[in-house]
Amino acid sequence: MTLQDKAIQCSDCGVNFVFTAGEQEFFATKGYANEPKRCPTCRQSRRSTHSGEGNFNSGSTRQLFPAVCAECGKDTQVPFEPRLGRPVYCSDCYSKMRPDRQR
Repeated sequence: MTLQDKAIQCSDCGVNFVFTAGEQEFFATKGYANEPKRCPTCRQSRRSTHSGEGNFNSGSTRQLFPAVCAECGKDTQVPFEPRLGRPVYCSDCYSKMRPDRQR
């Protein structure tokens, strides 16, 4: 069966775009079951606005939570929400306790 180019309407901006036979083959080799629902421009825009989510190396700021170090008592901030009954350490004390995890 020969694949043919398909015209698809973008779910975000409404413009029609072409889903080429080559792109369809690529999607099939990757195991993607669904066709794209956004045009290339909207896909790129969406990628750039969501690229930092869940990725600490993206340069985006991450939420920090206030905590008190269980070792030295110093006020600190940590990148996770502290749980009651679980000790939290400032970076200095954590480094002393876990020398194998130096920054």
